[in-house]
Amino acid sequence: CFPKDVRALVKTADENGVSLDVLKAVQDVNQLQKKKLAAKLKAVLGDDLSGRSVAVWGLAFKAKTDDMRESPAIDLIEELLASGAAVCAYDPEAKESARRVFGDRIRYVNPMYDALEGADALVIVTEWLEFRNPDFPRMKQLLKQPIIVDGRNLYDPEKMQSLGITYVSRGRRSV
Repeated sequence: CFPKDVRALVKTADENGVSLDVLKAVQDVNQLQKKKLAAKLKAVLGDDLSGRSVAVWGLAFKAKTDDMRESPAIDLIEELLASGAAVCAYDPEAKESARRVFGDRIRYVNPMYDALEGADALVIVTEWLEFRNPDFPRMKQLLKQPIIVDGRNLYDPEKMQSLGITYVSRGRRSV
């Protein structure tokens, strides 16, 4: 609820003639953070994603909910679609919520490994428990290229390197 709460505080302050520049800066930074996953993926695959297929694990704002409000998956997927990529997504709870946002512009699958089949890369957006210990050899077999962009820092970069997986995480140096 953090983005919603910050927005409400800023609005209340504005209505009362109080400037909360720090909270406005927090809002700006949060918006910029949502753009970083797409930028990290493009750094690996290139800016032109035409003809590329991207798997997305996690659509909800947070695990154990179907709430898509403020989800970074929205900005990510809109950017991928605008760049010409096809998107195949999996989320254990938010499929119907995502369908209200994206309609049929993306493909929804179950189980999660179906999203990887023939994809050029995987982007992990939401920290669902089932994403924590996947079958990495199976993932490598299903992906066209063993590329994972991890927005939740679920995996150990050294382990990914030893498995031959190109692994990009947030706020950590790549190995």
